[in-house]
Amino acid sequence: MLPFENTFALQPGTETAYVEEIKRLRELYKDRLQILLALEADYIPGISAGFNTQKTALGLDYMIGSVHLVKNGDNELWFIDGPKRETYDNGLNKLFGGDIRKGVTAYWHQINQMLEEEQFDVIGHLDKIKMHNQGRWFNEDEPWYTNLVNETILLIKEKGVIVEVNTRGVYKSRSKSFFPGEYILNRLNERNVPLTLSSDAHQPKEISMYFAEAKAVMKSCGISAINVFEEGKWREKPLR
Repeated sequence: MLPFENTFALQPGTETAYVEEIKRLRELYKDRLQILLALEADYIPGISAGFNTQKTALGLDYMIGSVHLVKNGDNELWFIDGPKRETYDNGLNKLFGGDIRKGVTAYWHQINQMLEEEQFDVIGHLDKIKMHNQGRWFNEDEPWYTNLVNETILLIKEKGVIVEVNTRGVYKSRSKSFFPGEYILNRLNERNVPLTLSSDAHQPKEISMYFAEAKAVMKSCGISAINVFEEGKWREKPLR
């Protein structure tokens, strides 16, 4: 939920209806399915509502924290998501003067600020800043970029947050690698950071898309387990 008009988030005042619908479905299918109540929350410093307050008020099972809108020094927002590459490019040029290092650094620092200031269970699509880059503005193996990544990984480990392996960018043909990519997956494995797997589905047919491919990549990075929420807690399960 964000306190301004947008096309991608729950509008203020609709959260109660969402919760009640999930509870209705949970009761309806209780003998067939485990249905969880959760939200992905946007973090924008000084704008978004506190995660833990939302989780408690709505009685959520868990919460995903993500960054889709990057704040610049003038409190303007760079939208890094969505289907249009030109939105990414125009925002970078307008809000960061075309300085990719400045824009990308602001993204990773905003993630770090979220980790420091908010309480949540899972961090969503960790390196989504690469989605519309596609090798045009920067390379992911450049030292300035990997230094930012490694700083965030250390903070994730310190805070005990689970990292989502997100397949949406691949099956929507917007990224050649999953979020996060193999460099980050290797570093997370080295630090024993817990992972979970998600398709970030926006419609039923996308549920579990590219899970087999993602599991193969994870295994190639030495990862042998993922975390699943069941019976009121996160549990580690073998990666099969």
